[in-house]
Amino acid sequence: MKSYIYYIGLTLFFTSFVTAQPKPGKTNKASTQTESTRYTNPIMWADVPDLSITRSGSDYYLISTTMHLMPGAPIMHSKDLVHWQTVSYVFDSLTDNRKYNLEDGTVYGKGQWASSIRYHKGNYYVLFSPNDEPFKSYIYKANNPSGKWQLVSRTKHFHDASLFFDDDDTPYVYSGTHLTELKKDLSDVKPGGVDVNIFDKDASETGLLEGNQVIKYNNKYYLLMISWPQGGKRRQVCYRADKITGPYEKKVILEDNFAGFPYVGQGCIIDDINGNWYGLVFQDREAVGRVPLLMPCRWVDGWPMLGDDNGHVPLSGSIPLKEHNTGWNVVESDDFSSNTLKINWQWNHTPVNNAWSLTARKGYLRLKTNRVVANLYEAPNTLTQRMEGPKCSGVVALDISKMRDGDVAGISAFNGHSAILGITCSGNKKVLSLCTNVVSFYEGTKNISGIEKEEKENVEIASNRVYLRIDANFNLNKDIATFYYSLDNKNWLRIGGEFKMKFDYRKLFMGTKFAIFNYATKSVGGYVDVDFFEYKKLTD
Repeated sequence: MKSYIYYIGLTLFFTSFVTAQPKPGKTNKASTQTESTRYTNPIMWADVPDLSITRSGSDYYLISTTMHLMPGAPIMHSKDLVHWQTVSYVFDSLTDNRKYNLEDGTVYGKGQWASSIRYHKGNYYVLFSPNDEPFKSYIYKANNPSGKWQLVSRTKHFHDASLFFDDDDTPYVYSGTHLTELKKDLSDVKPGGVDVNIFDKDASETGLLEGNQVIKYNNKYYLLMISWPQGGKRRQVCYRADKITGPYEKKVILEDNFAGFPYVGQGCIIDDINGNWYGLVFQDREAVGRVPLLMPCRWVDGWPMLGDDNGHVPLSGSIPLKEHNTGWNVVESDDFSSNTLKINWQWNHTPVNNAWSLTARKGYLRLKTNRVVANLYEAPNTLTQRMEGPKCSGVVALDISKMRDGDVAGISAFNGHSAILGITCSGNKKVLSLCTNVVSFYEGTKNISGIEKEEKENVEIASNRVYLRIDANFNLNKDIATFYYSLDNKNWLRIGGEFKMKFDYRKLFMGTKFAIFNYATKSVGGYVDVDFFEYKKLTD
């Protein structure tokens, strides 16, 4: 792997973003544009995977994957490709089976998978296919992507698929090596329409082809996807053809690691109003998740080559677009003084809405127990936000005076491998402990088959108000979380030692989250009041 220092040196030579091949009949105006936006990779050091992007004029909209979290399918908006703000979710919940409610099982690592967003003739469309029963694809529509999305149809299941509208308005779905034509109203697959395998993998492609994204440029069709040959390196490949049904030819357009982390792959390309092109591709960064990287896209002999002139992901660069920074952050503090949760929050599975409130006690989030469960992975109404690199810290303030016997409340570094800093009410005593939980699932169903639990340290708490803190370090070869508690939010005591956070695609398949929870193990009726969540992103 190339060293981090190599990339710092590389940026000394990277003084402008890219002069892309202009569209026919257009002048590349980037050279005359005086305003620009600087960026440093990753543009979001947080779990924002499976990137799909569309543009209408100077407005860019991006969709990402959040699987079992609700609301789901986050839509982000930008005007400069660097500063992004979540403006909506495509759905509040999925209702096709009870597992989304943590009833009769779970949908950890399933739910809303790699999505496709497209702008077409005044409307925005989203296609995604939950990797879960009943194995359907969903198509949603909105005329304002910052507002409400309307379900158009459920159709057959397409894995990691890309929606595409051709010049004659015919809608298609690309999925791996397959092309399927839809009805014009997107209600279903078109009977008798195109439904063919458009190319066969060559001998070098011994692994999966995933993360399909499709564009049409200069009258050619371009299919971008990840290739991960068995025993080989993760890479971004492109297939192109003069006709939508082929024949297609292939080229590797990016094969590079970055900043000491693994090889980069899976994303999309997009143009601006001046004819310049850019790539957004994610990189696996272990416990924090999969982070988006911004880079030039250079049209070379009709191929969209990603990275700088040497095919490397740049550490930093400049976009020839006016900076548009709204001040929004991927993760944000919340004092719960509003009647609505900040858009940064997502629930673990579908929430039980009558068991949480922002109005029962003004300025607090009340989490009421509503179901007797055995562990955190089964517990409804766990509220989550992403963690961020290189380092971050989150503090939650809890009023625990109304907990009942058997209730457990606190904060977790939540993933398939979790560390849980929780208060357990046992009779008249409240005990704070740091425990680790490693969940296992039955293959396919995602029903919980077992949890390995280990208590690291505990201490009895006499106060009805407690402050809990998690510090996380996602620097290269770290992925360490440390835990603290306080009774006054000033004097902090460390508890339980260091915890090694992990990303495991066989379990939750996402980056580690802050998770605030309260659940019952004996009887329902207790509650905790969350005063605030205070977040800090640290840069060293």
